[in-house]
Amino acid sequence: MFSFLKKSPEKKLTAQYNKLLEEAMLHQRKGDIKNYSRLIDQADKVLKKVDELNSKG
Repeated sequence: MFSFLKKSPEKKLTAQYNKLLEEAMLHQRKGDIKNYSRLIDQADKVLKKVDELNSKG
């Protein structure tokens, strides 16, 4: 009935992806390549989930 009020999982994952990229950029600027790599890997996994959602519907 109120499905229009529910947040889209795609929007939530996209926001999480953007946040991870921003954090990764900040670590890269500091020279912390280890955490940069970890965050980029996490962002890649989130992006794959977004792609799966897009391909399903």
